[in-house]
Amino acid sequence: MADATELWPIPKFHFSVQIDGTAYAFQEVTGLKLNTEVIEYRVGNDPTFIKQRVPGLKKFENVTLKKAMFKNDSVLYDWFMDVQKNFERRKDLIISLLDEQGTPLFTWTVVRAFPLSISGPDLNSDGNELAMESLEIAHEGLSMAKG
Repeated sequence: MADATELWPIPKFHFSVQIDGTAYAFQEVTGLKLNTEVIEYRVGNDPTFIKQRVPGLKKFENVTLKKAMFKNDSVLYDWFMDVQKNFERRKDLIISLLDEQGTPLFTWTVVRAFPLSISGPDLNSDGNELAMESLEIAHEGLSMAKG
């Protein structure tokens, strides 16, 4: 019989993000999604008149990273601007879902990522929220591993 820790769902709020080997504190990560295109075909002598469906090319969603802004911290903006001048400045990301001790339970590896857009905070003199920035990235591969 499995113990209670194996039957309990994993909370999603404890995670880490590394960009090119450097750890950053993000509040939110979205877009860890992998799709497969469907290829439909019919063999010419198939008597059932049904199209067969087989998996085709993989397709990846863009990943969005959101974090609070800090004084003198422009690393995301600097990466975005660097890629505008040299589009081969791609980086790998490692995103880990952690347990209570900080040990990775699941790890997603995002390969050859580059920023598509960067957004600054919505400014409002009546608000008291943190200034947040958002970076949307494209990439050429996404894989998941346990542990």
